[in-house]
Amino acid sequence: MSLSTHVLDTAAGRPAADVFVRLSRRAAHGFVPVAEGRTDDDGRIRDWTPLGREWIAEEDPRPGTYRLVFDTAAYLGDEAFFPEVSVVFTVRAAGEHHHVPLLLSPFAYSTYRGS
Repeated sequence: MSLSTHVLDTAAGRPAADVFVRLSRRAAHGFVPVAEGRTDDDGRIRDWTPLGREWIAEEDPRPGTYRLVFDTAAYLGDEAFFPEVSVVFTVRAAGEHHHVPLLLSPFAYSTYRGS
């Protein structure tokens, strides 16, 4: 699969390990979950767990609109101001690598298209 993510805890100055992330693809009736994973000790997800037949590793991500939902409450705790972060992005060309990192702190977050 040519999609990766990386969660950095900017308040702590280190990678955010064990953050659950779900990837969905937009369909006619809304977003359909296609894969999920947890960040490793380096805060990265390189290998996703496919959900059903919606995700074909050698073909995806195909052109379309996708959503990553990060379960930040489980990582930040009950006092999290943002209990989840949703990042919606568009894949325009198949075959390109897409890296969508999340910079996270208790009261702010940022994202961008990485390499």
